[in-house]
Amino acid sequence: MSNERTEIGSLGEFGLIEHLTKNIEIQNASTILGVGDDAAVIDHFGKQTVISTDLLIEGVHFDLSYTPLKHLGYKSVVVNLSDIYAMNAIPTQITLSLGISNRFSVESLDEFYEGVYAACEKYDVDLIGGDTTSSQKGFIISVTAIGEVAPDKFVKRSTAQKGDLLCVSGFLGSAYVGLLFLEREKKIFMESPGVQPDLEGETFVIGKLLKPEARKDVVEFFAKQEVMPTAMMDISDGLSSEALHICKQSNLGCVIYEEKLPVADEMKKAAYKFEIDPTACALSGGEDYELLFTIPQSEYDKLVLNEDISVVGYMTEPEAGSHIITKGGSKYPLTAQGWNHLK
Repeated sequence: MSNERTEIGSLGEFGLIEHLTKNIEIQNASTILGVGDDAAVIDHFGKQTVISTDLLIEGVHFDLSYTPLKHLGYKSVVVNLSDIYAMNAIPTQITLSLGISNRFSVESLDEFYEGVYAACEKYDVDLIGGDTTSSQKGFIISVTAIGEVAPDKFVKRSTAQKGDLLCVSGFLGSAYVGLLFLEREKKIFMESPGVQPDLEGETFVIGKLLKPEARKDVVEFFAKQEVMPTAMMDISDGLSSEALHICKQSNLGCVIYEEKLPVADEMKKAAYKFEIDPTACALSGGEDYELLFTIPQSEYDKLVLNEDISVVGYMTEPEAGSHIITKGGSKYPLTAQGWNHLK
């Protein structure tokens, strides 16, 4: 990348949009008309349409001092696609709107869009529109994802049944620990700007934070195995808080077993460096973008085929409340912010 800097103002709004979107190739038959008109046109051919939108604000949702713009573009798309997969649907299109201050150059936006297009390509999604506007200081990103699902095959949070198994994809807590490393190194850098960050050996947890993936594979696995989850959502705020959402909306309780929580060895080692409990990270760490879902016990045999899925507990009657059972056999109420009383 050269060090040239093209001011955004030199292109004008339409010129900028044209510059950023000139190489789009349409991948979905449902995209009838994409970028370039007053509005896009999509036709999902008898499927139902699923829509989700997210707003990401600099300083609140991301920190540009340690987030490469390309990664930020990728992640902005992925976190939205994750919401579509969480409905048991397949994402097909996104729109992307940006608020940008003049501290960004055209080159830096190109870098951001490189990440956006990489995500679109990986997940077979079309970018079909959006808007750019000037922002007083921060960088503001709004993504809307659109997906399709066969009629009434979408999965809500409110339809879990008593006795269902509570399951999760992937590993938990890694992104949170990645954030702790980046925040630590940022603090050291602010205090002594000459010091190079020491992130040796932590590529796994940092990668989980900066470049998360959405669980397209799990939704495809459900379709292939003809498994229909009874309830589902993605884990953006930590397992405890999301499990409590499913309990509340389905009017049930749950039991989660600490020993069943899927934690990666790399996350455990990293957590110990901060002298924090990996279980607390798994329960309360955010931004994992894994899927949390419930299925009838009769479907258990199908799940065993997928080593990326862990059964972490089960749903109970509402009177029983929501609890976690520790490795030592103690029982604690599940709280949205983890186990503060144990820290």
